[in-house]
Amino acid sequence: MPDVYGQGDFDLVGFIVGVVERGQIIDGSTIRAGDVLLGLPSSGLHTNGYSLARKVFGVGLRSYPGLEGTLGEALLAPHRCYYNELKPVLGRLKGIAHITGGGIPGNLPRILREGLAARLRRGSWPVPPIFRLIQERGKVAEEEMYRTFNMGLGLIVACAPEDAEAVRAQLPEALAVGEVIAQKGEPRAVIA
Repeated sequence: MPDVYGQGDFDLVGFIVGVVERGQIIDGSTIRAGDVLLGLPSSGLHTNGYSLARKVFGVGLRSYPGLEGTLGEALLAPHRCYYNELKPVLGRLKGIAHITGGGIPGNLPRILREGLAARLRRGSWPVPPIFRLIQERGKVAEEEMYRTFNMGLGLIVACAPEDAEAVRAQLPEALAVGEVIAQKGEPRAVIA
């Protein structure tokens, strides 16, 4: 990103590394058609789509209608960490998809095996104003928005229908956003 980093600049990055016992790995292998998909809201762009956002807005801290604070504050909202919220329900989850680069269509299918798809209901979660602003100002197609950004869902988890109520009781922000369906071929995510 030569237009971001000048001569002598450096980038300092933080990340999280974890360890899990083999028997406690949540790998999606138990996900079945009929399982419930619950979404947890993002705090903003998280770590993806900044090249497109810069192309749309350029550089600046202007205010835009509908945003809380300036554009710069909306774009720099810290990435949300979900571990502490998920910890009490990990035993009830069959799959966890962190919605990062590639958006929902690029990340959610990773927890599904062949013969399954994720069907999400458009409008079942609020899309934060920053995403609508990027879409409108940049004239970005909706399909591209979902492929680039998290569109307000930072994490999507899969659980059995009989566990959904208990999981939502522990995760009050979780919204029922869809379900796992049977389909032929490679896993995919459909937002309808």
